[in-house]
Amino acid sequence: MKEYKFKINGKQYNVAVGEADGKLLPVNVNGKDYSVELEGDLSTSLEMTKAAAAPAAAPAPAAAPAAKPAAGGAEEKVVSPLPGVIIEVSVKEGQAVKAGQKVAVLEAMKMENEISAPKDGTITAIHVHKGDSILEGAPIVSLG
Repeated sequence: MKEYKFKINGKQYNVAVGEADGKLLPVNVNGKDYSVELEGDLSTSLEMTKAAAAPAAAPAPAAAPAAKPAAGGAEEKVVSPLPGVIIEVSVKEGQAVKAGQKVAVLEAMKMENEISAPKDGTITAIHVHKGDSILEGAPIVSLG
């Protein structure tokens, strides 16, 4: 297994990636094993992974302000509480939402977790798509 260290929103992740078996790729994140299903062929998926891991394309620095509490009326990012796969995006950009309204569904450890809006507001940006694998702390939507 090839090992990597990632720091996302100030949190350290130790990631080990094994050899692909068809479209399944064994991945270990901080001691937890996952089986990741690749879309397309392995070379396309690896090229996309390398591009996403490149320092110039890494989204982590833009996500750093999410740790600060939002001031009244300011944009707030709704982040993933744990690593998983987005299986549903329930809102659209520009849509008004109420506190507690479902904005997405995250599958983690074979369980579906509803991600809800923390406050009333309008969806200003959607950062994920159905099928995306995301890590803990990754932004899902922005709420203004």
